[in-house]
Amino acid sequence: MRILAFSDLHRARHAAGQLVEMSREADLVIGAGDFTNHRQDLPGALDLIADIKAPMVLVPGNNESEDELRAAAPAAVTVLHGEAFEFAGLQIFGLGYAVPETPFGEWSCDLSEVTAVAMLEKCQRADILISHSPPKGVVDVSSAGQSFGSTAVLSAIERIGPRLVVCGHIHDSWGQSAMVGQSRVVNLGPSGTWFDLEPLA
Repeated sequence: MRILAFSDLHRARHAAGQLVEMSREADLVIGAGDFTNHRQDLPGALDLIADIKAPMVLVPGNNESEDELRAAAPAAVTVLHGEAFEFAGLQIFGLGYAVPETPFGEWSCDLSEVTAVAMLEKCQRADILISHSPPKGVVDVSSAGQSFGSTAVLSAIERIGPRLVVCGHIHDSWGQSAMVGQSRVVNLGPSGTWFDLEPLA
């Protein structure tokens, strides 16, 4: 199965156009949050990727709320935030928002580590974990050299052991990949990353 995954599109038209073209070869498209900026005109932001015909799974970033994303996404798109979805035999669990809380102000959609732990406890098994925020200490270093990932997400990865973890949020770590145990963790960025993943027999 060919999976195309991206994050942090932030209304970038050129990147969106490339994703639409790439998606023609995809069996599944995953978006790991931050489709717009400062919660402004999310429907317009999603219009940029509206021509993607492959099944799509999205989680909200900190630039859009869960309710906003569910209201703006087409009916055929699956939105996850603390819940699971099965696709072609693959178990997928999604958690949106920034974890932990950011200093960005009222527009930012954030979760505390405590709340994130409670939401991630619902996940007992996953082939793919989609998290807007990266795990603490893994593909999470900012331009200032600080680690801004989530301890709740890290603990969930260590407990569940998903085959693939996709995230975004920390722009200076876009394109980076690392292993946590047997789990591959990738900070995606808006350019699109390909994965080939098959359900286990």
